[in-house]
Amino acid sequence: MTFTDNPAFVTPVVAMMMTSRETAVDYMEPLGLAHQMATSHHYGPGPWVDNAGRADWNPVYYNRADAGGIGADRTATGSNAVEQYAPTLAQQFADPAKTPDSLLLWFHHLPWSYRMASGDTLWNTLISHYDNGVKGVAQMQSEWASLKPYVDDERFTITSDFLAMQKENAVLWRDASIAYFQSVSGLPLPRGVAPPAEPLSYYKALRLPFAPGSPGKTASPFREIQ
Repeated sequence: MTFTDNPAFVTPVVAMMMTSRETAVDYMEPLGLAHQMATSHHYGPGPWVDNAGRADWNPVYYNRADAGGIGADRTATGSNAVEQYAPTLAQQFADPAKTPDSLLLWFHHLPWSYRMASGDTLWNTLISHYDNGVKGVAQMQSEWASLKPYVDDERFTITSDFLAMQKENAVLWRDASIAYFQSVSGLPLPRGVAPPAEPLSYYKALRLPFAPGSPGKTASPFREIQ
């Protein structure tokens, strides 16, 4: 065992690992959105990017967000990509009411007012996913802090630092994404939801020169581990 086999440590750590993927999906690309990262390095958010060399290199190609709604129509009324699937799946994915939430905006362009299975609107649900992603990272930080008695100081500190970085990145993705989608939808944020910390122009101007593949030269919002 790399760490202790004490169930008081193993059980919460396994839970953290098993939920970590969906936590990242929530604050980066929820509800079937895809390829929403910035150009070249892919380390930061860029749902507004529309000037890459090919149409399908652009995040806007995948989110198709406008005043009317969001998502790519891959049914018979759009690209008809559902025809690539076995008939049973094709029939399921062609109907937004039968499409899993995790794939919804990959297969359908829907109005912001679309009612989800939960009864809430698509807009409210999208925002809640971004919020839940940030909360999920905060929960992992809290959980890890409680496990300090079971971990040596060096590895405890390294993991704590990485979780702190993830929290900063989660907030950046959450705020930048909400700022952009609110700018195209024109909708108010749901009650109780905190607005992005900065205006959309701030997030569009960010450059990440320390990210692999980045051509930028201005300051990065990401903290480096010392």
